[in-house]
Amino acid sequence: MPCPLDTKPRWERRKDARPQELLSAALDLFVERGYAATRLEDVARRAGVSKGTLYLYYENKEELFKAVVRNNIVPVIGDAEASVAEFDGHSADLLRHLIHSWWQRLGATKASGIIKLVMAEADNFPELACFYQEEVIARGTRTMAGMLERGIARGEFRPVDVNMTTQVLVAPMLMLITWKHSVGPCPRAELEPMAFLDTFLDMALNGLLPSAPAQSAAT
Repeated sequence: MPCPLDTKPRWERRKDARPQELLSAALDLFVERGYAATRLEDVARRAGVSKGTLYLYYENKEELFKAVVRNNIVPVIGDAEASVAEFDGHSADLLRHLIHSWWQRLGATKASGIIKLVMAEADNFPELACFYQEEVIARGTRTMAGMLERGIARGEFRPVDVNMTTQVLVAPMLMLITWKHSVGPCPRAELEPMAFLDTFLDMALNGLLPSAPAQSAAT
């Protein structure tokens, strides 16, 4: 008989899987309950392990939260950085790629709830806010700014205030996350995320004014 590919004992395979199981359980609970209301014993229970087992991998809730961010969000930022450095095409296509990839890999996933969590609870947990600022917000902002600088240098975008325009480009993405994770008792208008992002991209790249000034009737 052919040997199975995984020859590790069952208990050892289970041990290897535990960090990911804990991160998955923690992501679920952080998004469902928020940071303050999530307890480590609940994370352990959701993952099917003891609280003592959780402490073998993560010293406290803060370290667990950081691990969730590094597992689910930081890789998306890293890939965006690589795209800006390696993209071989028009900067408008690069912007579309960055926005669409962000939604597909982060915005449309459960991990987007972490973004809403940070916006809601940052003031109460300043150390975590600083961690998130350094590893996610600052890197993401630099990436978007780098995309704009690339476009300007290549003559594909007109000269703009890069710092301010970066914030303008990021704002609708944050609004979409807030809408996605806002659930209340009142009915709300439906919003199709990709249509929203494509409309945003169209306006960002083309503006509202016509390409040539309209002639007045008097001339």
